[in-house]
Parts: sequence; structure tokens; C-alpha cells
Amino acid sequence: MAALTIREARPADWPGIWSLMEPIVRAGETYCWDTDTTEEQARQLWLEPAPTVVFVAEKDGAVAGTAQLHPNRSGNGSHVANASFMTAAEFSGQGIARALAEHVLAEAARRGYRSMQFNAVVETNTRAVKLWQSLGFSILATVPGAFRHPTEGFTGLHIMYRTLEAGRSETIGS
Repeated sequence: MAALTIREARPADWPGIWSLMEPIVRAGETYCWDTDTTEEQARQLWLEPAPTVVFVAEKDGAVAGTAQLHPNRSGNGSHVANASFMTAAEFSGQGIARALAEHVLAEAARRGYRSMQFNAVVETNTRAVKLWQSLGFSILATVPGAFRHPTEGFTGLHIMYRTLEAGRSETIGS
């Protein structure tokens, strides 16, 4: 089995990122993106300028996953990180998402973020919710009916949070 490598994305990675991203966007089950998003629109949304940093997880010579790390808000909210993750379907269940998440959490802490907040985790995306909770995230609130799932109908969006401060790993409500 080939080793997994996680590194910052390079311009040459875009075709691999888009090949895993496009089916996720088109399915409309986990992201609040228009399912008709073009490749150029996706590139602009994913490869935002600094301070955003994009990572790829490579396995078997392919882009197996990608993540985007950036401040949740600018100015006085810039100490809270936000991140987005996508894993290629053919690599599902192989620990790619967990490895990428652990890498991004460590990188966020290294960059001085104090916590991480997810603004829109689709309630029916139970694998992601379970992963985030196993990594110390708490559900702060669920906005009922905020996501129009193509098969499940209107479902909630979770707002999830965890601290990144050194020596502290508590979650809200624990």
C-alpha cells in the first residue's frame, strides 16, 4: 500500500483537485455550492488568495483529498480558523479524510489560530459529523432546514467548533 503524502497544493494539482471535487459539487449532498458550478468558478472558490492555504493528500500518485484552510472571518475574527475538506470517492474509507483533518488542525494551530469553526456541516453527512466529533468538535447549533438536500429534502446545517489552543482540548458542552 502506497504511503499518503499531505502537502500544500501547487498549480499543477488543479486537474486532480477538480476531478475529485466535481462529482461532490454535482451531487449537491454536502456543500452549499451551486451544483452547476463551473470549473473556473470552483477554482476561484477553492484556490483563494492568502491567507487561504490549500492542501492535497496524495496516494498512489493521485490527488486523494484536498482541504482549504483560512480565517473564518477577517479582522477581529481572524484568530478563528475555518476549513473545508473533500475526498475522492475511490479513496473513501481509507483514512484520507482523518489524516487530512489532523494535518490541517495541526497546521492551523501552528499558524496561530486559537480555534476552528465549521459554519455549515450538513446534518445528513453523518460520516463527516462523526469524524469531526471524534477529533474534538462539538455541535454548537443546528440551523433547521438550512440545506436543501437533493434526496433527503430540507435538512439542518451544523455549526461545529473546537479549540486549538496549546494544552486545551475541551469542546463546548463537554
